[in-house]
Amino acid sequence: MPTSSSRKRQTPPDSTIIFLIALPIVFLLGLLVGYSIWGRSAPDTQTTLAEAGDLILGPENAPITLIEYSDYQCPFCKRWHDQVFYQLMAEYPDQIRFIYRDFPLMSIHPGALPAAEAANCAAEQDAYFDYHEALFSNQYNMDNAGLLQYAADLGLDTEAFRACLSSQRYRQEVLADLQYGMSIGVQSTPTFLINSTVVVGAQPYEVFKQIIDAELAQITQP
Repeated sequence: MPTSSSRKRQTPPDSTIIFLIALPIVFLLGLLVGYSIWGRSAPDTQTTLAEAGDLILGPENAPITLIEYSDYQCPFCKRWHDQVFYQLMAEYPDQIRFIYRDFPLMSIHPGALPAAEAANCAAEQDAYFDYHEALFSNQYNMDNAGLLQYAADLGLDTEAFRACLSSQRYRQEVLADLQYGMSIGVQSTPTFLINSTVVVGAQPYEVFKQIIDAELAQITQP
């Protein structure tokens, strides 16, 4: 399973006036879109965690729960994963528990559903987040051959993986994630729940940092 320390990337410098002006606007837009979907806050985080089947990266008792509804073929999801995810997990290794929820947009991303099923098959061999990382590398196509090649590259039991993938035994679990996300207002990917705050879209690192720091400040207040 990947660790945050091995994935640390440098925070881009705030080097231009344009960036400093644009950041608050981007932050407000993300929150306003979230408000239009859910209102002031997301459904209770503990309720969403109680749906079962969640695989968690980070401490289970972390004060910040970051849930991502995402699609392995979504280019904006990959951009967030590459540019923001690693920084967050490196900056807050003991404060964030990360949960990935499948939201495959099957009408435009035909490989997203089988890719999500494949990640769940990898979980049977304790390699969910390793496979998750591999999928976002986009090294291979998200067809059967590509999904099997990811498994082989990770040193998984490819015959067991192949049998799992062929059986489609995780299809209903993936579709349940999709249906649950739709039921609470998720409309696009990526969409995030940061405790009780909704963020829609591949917002920059600074947006997530601002929300997380505010959450942590509230928790540590006497």
